[in-house]
Amino acid sequence: MINGITANNYMSDYNIRNEIRNLSDELMKSSQVQKGECQTCKNRRYVDGSDESNVSFKTPGYISPQSSASVVSAHERQHVGNAVNEGNKKGNKLLSVSVSLETSTCPECGKTYVSGGKTRTIMEKSVEETKLNPYNQGEEMVKRFLMQGMNVDLSA
Repeated sequence: MINGITANNYMSDYNIRNEIRNLSDELMKSSQVQKGECQTCKNRRYVDGSDESNVSFKTPGYISPQSSASVVSAHERQHVGNAVNEGNKKGNKLLSVSVSLETSTCPECGKTYVSGGKTRTIMEKSVEETKLNPYNQGEEMVKRFLMQGMNVDLSA
């Protein structure tokens, strides 16, 4: 024994290191871990599902997993900008805007990437715009119908 290390301990550490090196070499040769991009990541496309025509990704487009966070964030900022512009219109008041990003893991290569995002807005619309909205007109009609029997004078 020299400095607390026996020949058996040294050989055991040497064997473990060799085994790790061999496993690492096998992993690098396998199809699971390859340099470059896997086919799933290469073929992934992003598309915007909103009704806003002035934002990116209205047609499917490619984003690399490495840049997905920054590109999707920039896209969601376009939605936030539209909400702010709408909130600045006369009579409108933007109450809240929130953005959330969704992450996923590629089943082929195991890379984590931003798979999408959502922008949620809460806005108080002007009275004029509310009256023009057909859904609000229908709601007003239902309210009038329900309120008809609420104030009946039975004393007569």
